[in-house]
Parts: sequence; C-alpha cells; structure tokens
Amino acid sequence: MSDYSQFVPKVHFEQIPIKNLVSNQDYQRNLSVYHVEKVAENFDLYQINPVKVSRRDGINYVFDGQHTIETILLVSGSQDTPVWCMVYDDLTYEHEADIFANQMKYTKKLQPYEIFCANIEAGNHDQQMIKELVESYGLTIGTGKAPGVISAVSTLESIYFKYGVQVLNHVLRLCVATWEGDINSFSANILNAIAKLIVTYRDTLDDEVFIEKIGAISPKTLGRTAHDRRPGSLGYAEAMIIAYNGKRKNPVGKLFMNKLYSKDYYLDEDNDDSEFDYDDENEEI
Repeated sequence: MSDYSQFVPKVHFEQIPIKNLVSNQDYQRNLSVYHVEKVAENFDLYQINPVKVSRRDGINYVFDGQHTIETILLVSGSQDTPVWCMVYDDLTYEHEADIFANQMKYTKKLQPYEIFCANIEAGNHDQQMIKELVESYGLTIGTGKAPGVISAVSTLESIYFKYGVQVLNHVLRLCVATWEGDINSFSANILNAIAKLIVTYRDTLDDEVFIEKIGAISPKTLGRTAHDRRPGSLGYAEAMIIAYNGKRKNPVGKLFMNKLYSKDYYLDEDNDDSEFDYDDENEEI
C-alpha cells in the first residue's frame, strides 16, 4: 500500500470560540479595519475559510485568518462565536512565520476575466447585465486585443457599479460610434475617460459633436496627447475635451476643463495604467 502521508498535512479541524484564539504575533500584518468592515457588509457564510492555527503550549495562535476572525466577530457581535480552525500541533514560532511569509508565493491570483466568467456561470445579475449590454453592440468580453473584444473587464464593472447601467450604455454607444470598433478604442483609459465626461458634463456634452470631433482622431493619436498631459484616464479626458472644443471661441456648448476637477464634480481617479504603451493600451484598470 502506498504511503501518501508526506502529501497530507498533520492537522485536525476544531470549532474554537474567538475568545480562545490569539493573533498578536509580531509577524502578523496590521489589521485593516476597512477590509474587515467591507467584508462584513457583504458577509457570506459560504465564503468563510477555515482559520489556520498553531497550538503551542496550549495556546491557539492564529497564523492565517486574522481578518476572518475579526469579520466574524463584527458580524456576530460575540467572542463566544466558534470558528472552524485547521489546527497544527507541531509548529514552532519560526515555522509559523515562514508559512505566513510564503503562503501566497506560488498562489495564482484570479484574473478579472476569470472572476467575471465565474459570476456569469453563477447567474449573478450584475455581470449578466454587463454581458448582455456589451453584446447588444455586437461586441464580446474576452482577453487580449482582438476585433470586437473588450478585455478591460474591471473597467466595465467599475463604471457599472459606480455610475449605473445607463452611463455604461452611454459609454459603449459613444465609443462604438466614435471609432467604429477600432481595436484600440476599448482600452480602460478611454472607457473611463468617456465615463468621466458623461458624468461631469451631463447634458452639456453633445454626442454628435463628440463623435464628429473626437472621431477624427485615432485612439493612438489621442493616447499620445493624453500621455503628454497626465497619467491615466484623466489625461485621456483632457485630450478629449481639447479635441471636442477645437478652436471654438463661443462659450456656449464648450466643455470647461476646470469643471473636470471642481469639488462638485470631482471623480475619484481609478487605478488606470500609469505607463503608456502605444501598442497595447487595452489594459485593466
């Protein structure tokens, strides 16, 4: 009979009350109250992972799962709440620290597209809505640059959750009409910039003028102008405003640049691409 013990950790599972768990080791990262509160607001029992515990000298030291414990405590309101724990009985303090330091070293992080696809398979309404909206323009959501493909999945979700389905629909309509499906027009920076203009200028923004003026400039040329002004989608937004206004002297219908940064209309800058690549602009935010 084969011996597989070298592939199976020597652990056992216990439900341990929060009050009997200790997570004050020096190697632990600082507790993020913001993260705990955010997870608590969206608490899902099926997303709770077992906490890793090292039992030394009769004390249950948590070396992975500190935020999980704090989240459950916040939601339940009681330190008597039991938590499923994976208990190790043979670890030293140094071994715990080593495991903590290297636990994510070889873990492959899920990409936005993979998460999006999983949400589609789960039948989640928001992702289904985004997918149907994109497909209504004859486009698809995918990975990499290809005709008719939007790979900036995080950007689509960000616009949808921040501003709503109507704004996302407006962004896609303008983008498609302006560049007629140019492979470089579906970058995160361009989509975010259009969203910023729509939300900031509202009825002042004339779709026909936008399509005519900005459509006369290729996405790559627009990107060069944006790069000279400032990083990310705000650089693109400024470049679009310059093209939109042209040599117009009459203030009627003009988009004033300072409004983009005024207190009443200020939009939080997304984590757009800080580096400009003329050949690959279709990056995630």
